[in-house]
Formats: sequence, structure tokens, C-alpha cells
Amino acid sequence: MNRASVRDLCSAAFAALLVAAAAVVGRHIDDFRDTLRVGWPPLLAHFDPHVGPGTPAAVLLAAAGVAAGPWAAARLSWRSLTLGAWAASMAWIWSLALIDGLHDGVAVRLTTRHEYLQVIGRFHDIPAALDEFSRHILLHSPDNWPAHVAGHPPAATVTFVLLDRIGLHGGGWAGAWCITVGASACAAVLVAVRALASEDLARRAAPFLVFAPAAVWMGTSADAYFTAVAAWAVALLAVAVTRRSVGAAAASGLLFGLTCYLSYGLTLFALIAASVLVLGRRALRARPLLVAALAAGAAVVPTLFTLAGFDWWEAYRLLVTRYYEGAGGVRPYGYWVWANLACTVVITGLATSAGLVRAAGTPTLLRRGAATPEDVARARLALVVGSAFLALLVADLSGMSKAETERIWLPFAVWLLPACAWLTGARAWLCAQVLIALLVNHLLHTGW
Repeated sequence: MNRASVRDLCSAAFAALLVAAAAVVGRHIDDFRDTLRVGWPPLLAHFDPHVGPGTPAAVLLAAAGVAAGPWAAARLSWRSLTLGAWAASMAWIWSLALIDGLHDGVAVRLTTRHEYLQVIGRFHDIPAALDEFSRHILLHSPDNWPAHVAGHPPAATVTFVLLDRIGLHGGGWAGAWCITVGASACAAVLVAVRALASEDLARRAAPFLVFAPAAVWMGTSADAYFTAVAAWAVALLAVAVTRRSVGAAAASGLLFGLTCYLSYGLTLFALIAASVLVLGRRALRARPLLVAALAAGAAVVPTLFTLAGFDWWEAYRLLVTRYYEGAGGVRPYGYWVWANLACTVVITGLATSAGLVRAAGTPTLLRRGAATPEDVARARLALVVGSAFLALLVADLSGMSKAETERIWLPFAVWLLPACAWLTGARAWLCAQVLIALLVNHLLHTGW
């Protein structure tokens, strides 16, 4: 075993110890103070060993992914790989969700008392509902919104209202929407990695993007939908700066604007976008119209919601107050500021922890001729992955992400997964990844 492999194992062991420490310390805090409000710290879950209809499919897909995933990623045509990754990711998410059964695992997830579908009937007049949206955010306000509705800008709720309007009623259709759209995030990341770094690194990362433990929380939560929108915003920006495409820049801006109106915290994707713009600075200088198209696209969604009467900044201010009125005011910052990172280990897997350490040691010289083309590609990818990790750390230190980050941080987590492209012995690491997902979904009942 060479030195790099030993370092990889040490990195994974440290990450595993972080999760174990978060579990032990969290249990101690709950036994004496009961302030974590999560059930099975550091995850929002409870211990519930079980199998279900999705178990056989999940086990077979996991075995197939470990055995054939790296082989397929290396040999499929690029179009087949991206479409196949989307399809395989969808199958993996569905199989894990169905371990809890179609009803409990999918159909009712978005219909509970905290969720978006609870308020569909209050959006008969969408402009009117948006105009008075902020009046119902605080807990003591009349007819206050459920937690997830109050905790996000209204684009999330409006999405489910529109699904209902076109005849896709109920939690089953809403869940299917989140899984189908959310699964496309892996294809978006592949497109971005290929455009910004190299096709070889994208192919190496592909199996880890498909079979990430994050799939447990991608099915079924609205955050899976948010993840895909943010991922495609970055992917289209990568295409825009590498192909100098004005259309891609405008589409990217449109999705960035939507991202900010799906979740307040996803404004931190500006850090990831900034890394893409740094890598594409030559294209921006050569074609300034790209910046104009990006800005114009980004203005569309904020303009529409503002004209409808929704004030993003006022709503966020009220949300901060609501956050501390509820569990956010009870959950201890001193625990969650590091236990959140343990949640990130669970959703990204031990392989990603090892890959991040490798990425951190990648040479950062990007000038042509300063390193081999492979070194340049790795350094470019390291910048994007590093910006995602920085965004996650900012979210962590803000104190507005105390617990439930295994779900809330899915949009950031998918951009950490490409770090697995640095690893050797892909099948062994993939095995560790799928085992985490299978164990979590068979031993715990996750919820939000």
C-alpha cells in the first residue's frame, strides 16, 4: 500500500470518527438537556430497522454500480454517460425511497404538517398570496405558514401549486417531480466538470455522483429539486464561459435567480459561480456580452416576484426571527457547528472525505505550461470543489443551519462528490459509499 492510499484511509477514518463523536456527544446532550430536536443525532431520524419493496432493487443496483459503474463510465459515449447517469441516479433514489414503501417513502413525504402541499389551497390567487406571504412567516402571525413554507422564498411553494394546477395533484406526483428533477443534478455536475476541467475527471467522478449516499435524502425532499436547479445553473455557466455561449449565460442567470427564490441559503452559490467565472475570465474579457446576458437572466425571477409584492429581504429578516422562535433558538450552536460536518460526511460518504484531502493537495498553478494538462485540469476542478466547501462552511458558521443539514446541504454536497475523481481503487470506495446508503435507509427512518 503506497503513501497516498494510507493517507486516503486515514482521511476516511477521521471522517468516520467525526460521525461517531457527533453521535455519542449528541446522545449525551439529548439525555441531559434534550435540546437537539433530531431523534438520532446528528441525523434527523429514529432507529427503525426494516426492509421494504425497494430493498431487492437497491441491493442489486448497488452491486451493479460497484461492479460495472467505473467500467461503464470509462467506455460509454459522453451523451450516453450523462443520460445514463441521470437514469441510474433516478433508479437509485427510487429504490432507496421504496425501502420505506411507496406510501411512506414517497407519497406522504411532502404532505406532512411542515411541508409545502399543506398550503396549496391558500394559493388560489398566486399574486395575492405572494403579496401577503411575509405576513404569515412569524410563529405568532395569523395563519402562520408551515415550517418549510415559512423557511423558504415562495418559488418552492409556487412550484408545487403549479404542479397541482396542471393536474399533478398530491404527494405522489410532487415526490416524483423532486426525484426526477433532482436526479438530473448528477448529469449537471458531469457537464460542468467536463467543461471546466476534463472529460476524464468527469468520467472518474460519474459513479460516485450516481451512487452517493445523498440519494437517501434526495428521495423525497424538495431540496432535491433545489439541488438540480442550482446544479444546472452552474453547469450552464460553465458551458457559457467555455463555449462563449450567450444563450447558456442567459439560461444560467435565469436559474441562478430561481435558485435564490427557492432557498435563502442558496445565495451562497455565488461563491461557486465566482469560481466558474474566475476559470472563464478570458472568455468574459473576450465577450463581455456574456456578463450582460448572465445579469439579465438573473434579474427575471426576482423582478417577477417583486412585482407580485414579495420582498425577499423583508421575508428573510422575518425568517431569522422565526428561526430563533422555534427549534433554531434551542439547538446549541456549539454542537451543530461541527456536527453539521458529520452530517455532510454521511451524505457524501467516506470516499469524498478522502478525495477532498487529495484535492486540497492539488497544485494550483493554472498557467499554461506551468504543469501537465492533467495537473491543470485537476487544479481547475479543485477550485470549484473548494468553492463549494467554502460555501458550506459559511452556511455552517452562520448559525442558520443547525441540524437537518443532511437534507438542507444537498445542493452543496453534490459539488463535493467530484473530489472522488482523485481516488484510486474506485470499486472499493464505491462499495463503501453504497453501504452507507443501504445501512442508513434500512436501519433508520429519516424524516423532516
